Amino acid sequence: MTRNELEMKLKELTKTNAALHNIIGSLNVTVAESHQIIISLRETIDELNQRIKELTEQLGKNSRNSSKPPSSDEFGKPASKNLSKPSGKKAGGQPGHPGSHFDVTAEPDEIFLHAPSICLGCPNYDVCVSQAGVGETRKVVDAVVTVKVTAHQALVVVCPKSGLSHKGQFPKDIKAPVQYGENLQALAVAINTVGAVSVKRTHELLSGVFGIPLSTGTIVNMVSRCADGLTGIVELIRQKVTSSAVSHFDETGTSVNGIKHWVHTASNLLFTHLTINSKRGQVGMDAGGVLPRFYGVGVHDCWRPYWKYPSMLHALCCAHLLRELVAAQERHPDQKWATEFIELLLDMKTAKEKAIEAREDNLSDEKLQKFDRRYDTIINQGYSENPSPLENEDTVKKRGRKTKGKTLSLIERLDTRKASICLFINNFAVPFDNNLAERDIRMIKTKTKVSGCFRSLGGAENYMKIMSYVGSVKKHGKNAYDAIRHAIAGEPQFFFDRPSE
Repeated sequence: MTRNELEMKLKELTKTNAALHNIIGSLNVTVAESHQIIISLRETIDELNQRIKELTEQLGKNSRNSSKPPSSDEFGKPASKNLSKPSGKKAGGQPGHPGSHFDVTAEPDEIFLHAPSICLGCPNYDVCVSQAGVGETRKVVDAVVTVKVTAHQALVVVCPKSGLSHKGQFPKDIKAPVQYGENLQALAVAINTVGAVSVKRTHELLSGVFGIPLSTGTIVNMVSRCADGLTGIVELIRQKVTSSAVSHFDETGTSVNGIKHWVHTASNLLFTHLTINSKRGQVGMDAGGVLPRFYGVGVHDCWRPYWKYPSMLHALCCAHLLRELVAAQERHPDQKWATEFIELLLDMKTAKEKAIEAREDNLSDEKLQKFDRRYDTIINQGYSENPSPLENEDTVKKRGRKTKGKTLSLIERLDTRKASICLFINNFAVPFDNNLAERDIRMIKTKTKVSGCFRSLGGAENYMKIMSYVGSVKKHGKNAYDAIRHAIAGEPQFFFDRPSE
């Protein structure tokens, strides 16, 4: 091969080599891009898996394993699961229970005599009936709805000495030519508030029963006047709850003219204080006027804004924890720590109840230390069965903060909030759960379902005032209708001046 042919061959090889280098470079770029795509796809898959997990958990939530109300279970209502251990007692009333039954002691307004049908038509009927005795009495209790109209007339008297005429004065509560009495006003307010009936349906009900053209505007004014008269007593209730040694706190949502608002409750064994605000967190809590000035033990559901009040001693609702632990059981049926923690909480509750029955003021140090060791052992077991995502980090660097998941977050909360969870066995004045606050706020959901949303913020605030008063009165063992009637008469203090039964 000649020199020229060698040079030509070398040039071709050089060009081929350069082309191959370009191809290799292009392939390297493609490989790098593919690697980045793989990383991105892995992250997307992880995010989607996490989202699927969250949605699956959300679909599995019900009233038994979360704070969702039973009404949200719809047709997929879960089977009831009693976490308490059997007491060994028979169902129904226990020995010594006084019981109750329908009894009427008042004298009857009418008496109907019923003779044997065989005596009808007998010539001796009158004689026999006049000498007959009563073999059995059955009473029928019925309500007779009537309208009572009372006319107040101001007399005009002409003085024989001066010749001047003098007109009588009406009582202070008689202000209009025609007005509704206290009983009818109290009934309208009670149906609309305590009965959770809408203004329109209250109008239809009362107009149909009494035949009185009671307009919806009149009913609204009755509720408003009743609430205005309760301003002072509601402030007294707020002060009583604020100064209480143990108070309960909770919040729930409702709608005011189509906009989400939040009802906040602060209550104790004798008083209930309700307020409404457009904010759910600390702004709404501060507006209620209790938490910023509260220095006792506050029982709540561990929602984060409550921890912004360091002046109070926090106690957590163990009923909420039991529902979360049930959910953890369902997520991880192979793990035993959640079941053991449920047993621990119920054992502590039982130990406290037995101590109270024995008229003891506290548990022994030995029992407390035993519960303390069990608590720590279960928490350590939970950590070992649910390691932090940082401990299982992949070699591929992922963006963003690692997601702990609900189970690990629950374990950490049980660990860090141990003192607040166990406060109920260290202080017998602290209850096991926050059911008192939940009962005090439950009527908001009933009102929303029956009546729909509140039409105005002022109407919602009036409702909270009246229900704060009624809730407190009922805790004193008194009747709600009587309480509203006294409030309309300007005597709301009447029930709190007397000792509770």
